[in-house]
Amino acid sequence: MNGRWGVGRAIFGGETLEVPCTVDIERTADSFHAYAVPEGVFLRPGDQVIVHGTPGHVAFGERMTFETRATVLRAGPLTRFWTQWVAIFELTELYHCGFEPKEAIAWNA
Repeated sequence: MNGRWGVGRAIFGGETLEVPCTVDIERTADSFHAYAVPEGVFLRPGDQVIVHGTPGHVAFGERMTFETRATVLRAGPLTRFWTQWVAIFELTELYHCGFEPKEAIAWNA
């Protein structure tokens, strides 16, 4: 383990990788998205991706696709476990359904 983190880095974060990355940004009436796809690396829960060289602004009606570099910060075992554990509870929030009582709905007859 190199770097200044030592044992903490082994538990909370693993290795750092520099990889090529394809970026697709679109800001139109049909779609508003930004995708960054690191190439040659399989991302796992808790991994972080820092994309370098992206534009600060894309005007309305434009679509940009370009190649750049990205830094992948691998999650350590504890961070990966925590990310998977918390994701289960965040997923269950999607199951929550709320219903308004009849009195709250104003019907104009």
